Amino acid sequence: MRIALLTLESALSAAAVLRLAEQQAERIVLIGRSLPYRAAAGGMPGQMRAHWRRSGPRLLPYLLVNYGLPQALGGLRRALGRGALSGFARRRGIPLLAVEDVNGPAMAAALRAARPDLILSFHFDQILRAEILALAPLGGINVHPSLLPRHRGPVPTLWAMRETPPAFGVTVHRMVPRIDAGAILAQQAMALPPGVTASTAARLLHEAGAALLGPLLAALEAAAAPPAGRPQDLSQPGAPYCPFPSAGALREMAWQGQRTVGWEDLHAALAAPVG
Repeated sequence: MRIALLTLESALSAAAVLRLAEQQAERIVLIGRSLPYRAAAGGMPGQMRAHWRRSGPRLLPYLLVNYGLPQALGGLRRALGRGALSGFARRRGIPLLAVEDVNGPAMAAALRAARPDLILSFHFDQILRAEILALAPLGGINVHPSLLPRHRGPVPTLWAMRETPPAFGVTVHRMVPRIDAGAILAQQAMALPPGVTASTAARLLHEAGAALLGPLLAALEAAAAPPAGRPQDLSQPGAPYCPFPSAGALREMAWQGQRTVGWEDLHAALAAPVG
C-alpha cells in the first residue's frame, strides 16, 4: 500500500508524525507539509488579528508555543540541513511538498506522480475536496484527537477538558469534504492526568493516534475491500462543530484553573523534532 502523508509542523504532533513516518517508511511515497501562514489564510499577521478578535489574548501563548515557535525552529533547522522530517524524506528519497493549497494544481500533480493508494492526514489544517481524495483509490483517513463526533474542529482538547469529567480520546476516521465528519474506523478513550494542559493532552493523544494507525493500516492493506467504518451521527448532543474558543470561554477556563499551555509545553516545543 502506497501512502501520501499530509501534516502540519507543530509541537503537538511532530514527534508522533516522525515516529509514524519511520514505521511506515516503506509505504510512504509522498509527504505534504502545510504552509500554515499561507496568503489565502491571511498570512501570520492576518491570522493573529483574526485569533485576537475571536479569542482574545489568552489563546496567543498556545498558538505561539505550539505553532509559531516550531515553525521558526523548523525553518532554521531546514536551512542548516538538520530538519527532522525533511531529513527523513531526503534519506528515503520521498518527495516532500510545501502545501500552499491542498486542492490546487501542484498538489494534484504531486499525487498523480506519486500514485498513492491512501491519503493519510495527521494534524493537517486544510480540507481536501472530493476530487483530491479521489486521486487515491482508498481515499483518505485522518487522525483527530477527540472522541468523534464530539469536539469536531481545530482545538478539540480545549473543549474536551471543559467537560466534567474531561472527555479525552482519539479517533481515526475516513475523510470527506466536511471537517472531521467521515465514518469512524478506530477510536480510543483515554484518561489523562488531572490538571493536564490542553497542549500536553494534544501531544499524548497524537501519540495514541499514531499507535492506532499501525494495525489499522495493516488491515487496510490486507482487506479485499476497504472497510466503510461507522458513520457519525452529527445530530447527537455534543456533535456540533467546535471552533476556536471565544475570549469568554478562555476566561472561564482560566478561572477554573484549566490551562492551555504550561512551561512543560514550552520545553516540549523546544525539543520537538521539527524541520
